[in-house]
Amino acid sequence: MNTERPQHPHRVLLAILSLSPGGAERVVSELANWWAGRGTEVAILTFRGREHDHYSLNPGIQRIPLDFWRESRTPWEFAANRLRLPFRVREAVRAFGPDAAISFIDLTNILMVTALAGTKIPVIVSERIDPRHHRIGLVWSFARRLLYPLSRALVVQTHAVARWAGRVVPKKKVAVIPNFVREMPGPGENAFRERVVLAVGRLDRQKGHDLLIRAFAALGRGREGWRLVILGEGPERSSLERLALTLGLGCEVIMPGVVREPAEWLYKAGLFVLPSRYEGFPNSLLEAMACGCAVIAADCPSGPGEIVSHGQNGLLVPPGDVDALSASLLRLMGDENLRASLGNRARDVRSRFSREKIMAQWDELVVKVSGRNT
Repeated sequence: MNTERPQHPHRVLLAILSLSPGGAERVVSELANWWAGRGTEVAILTFRGREHDHYSLNPGIQRIPLDFWRESRTPWEFAANRLRLPFRVREAVRAFGPDAAISFIDLTNILMVTALAGTKIPVIVSERIDPRHHRIGLVWSFARRLLYPLSRALVVQTHAVARWAGRVVPKKKVAVIPNFVREMPGPGENAFRERVVLAVGRLDRQKGHDLLIRAFAALGRGREGWRLVILGEGPERSSLERLALTLGLGCEVIMPGVVREPAEWLYKAGLFVLPSRYEGFPNSLLEAMACGCAVIAADCPSGPGEIVSHGQNGLLVPPGDVDALSASLLRLMGDENLRASLGNRARDVRSRFSREKIMAQWDELVVKVSGRNT
């Protein structure tokens, strides 16, 4: 049996709505930078302009910002642009001429499969969240079921979601490739753990920040000396701020918004919490563990249960259970030795989900679907 590592692909195009702050967007930038650094010709196609770019890219990466949304000034113009978009995508991708196009997130996936039908350019579609819980509407759901089988492969991040994927496309087309731990900056000379409970993620219902605020408030005097910091931005900011005020938390809850480098907070947080109602394969949890932070994660579908071993390298709580989350917070906040022990063992994610291991899987898949084995 040939056990040699597959070659890096020659030319790859990655497609996503934008490169704004987000887990999938970070993954796209990290994949692109890895391949570009190893001689692969890489392009990133987005439907929004460069002004939304948040992540730094290798200068050798070709950016193709179609800027579809900004061009639409009226409903009629929006409709006309929507009709033209598949043709613009098709033209841009064919001009780059990739061995394979990799698409991220449901609606982008549907559009890419549609646009590249008949071009003989293989399309790999990638789901970045649990489709069993993330609703996209009946029309788009039907389109996904209809069009995903036309792709060469469907990438999911967990074995739980792979079971769903096997009912959408032939099982031989399903690939489970989790996120890798990106190269993390060092902790700095003066880094030390503070009495900070940290959460990172978009401020929306899915991420469950409201549950964390309620659990933190339920601690009463047990939270004295601790602050809750939530990094991220989103549509629920106002309601979360009102909830914190209603529960009498005042300045104990801080929401600084999006930060350029979350690791600066992860190295000084006393513990990290992922309270999500559902997930894909949370980068923030991986990065917190890689930084040696003690973690509490909701055992939600899907991802945390394939990353955290309860009581070994972190704690798992039932999703949506405020009482259980509050009890776990109280346990860790009151036990510095346990926090240190869990944090030290949490660093095992650096080897379990190393960039080299995960990129070897991506290399193998892209080379396989492109048919370029030499």
